[in-house]
Amino acid sequence: MVYVAVLLLPGVGLLLFTMTYLEDRLFAEPVPVRHARRRHLRLLPGGRRAHSAPRLDPASAARRPAGQDAAA
Repeated sequence: MVYVAVLLLPGVGLLLFTMTYLEDRLFAEPVPVRHARRRHLRLLPGGRRAHSAPRLDPASAARRPAGQDAAA
């Protein structure tokens, strides 16, 4: 029986060390997050195409000529 205890001692010691390490990491205070910098919204210049038609309100869309496609 002493032989079994001596053979199991390194395994139990390693298990105890591992559990202590994991508990310390689990219950430790969280480290504040370090942000490199704040990201701002970057808009592309000229977001609208220069040759695009201005948007029409629904009332004036009904007065559109019959030959003009709705998708244009």
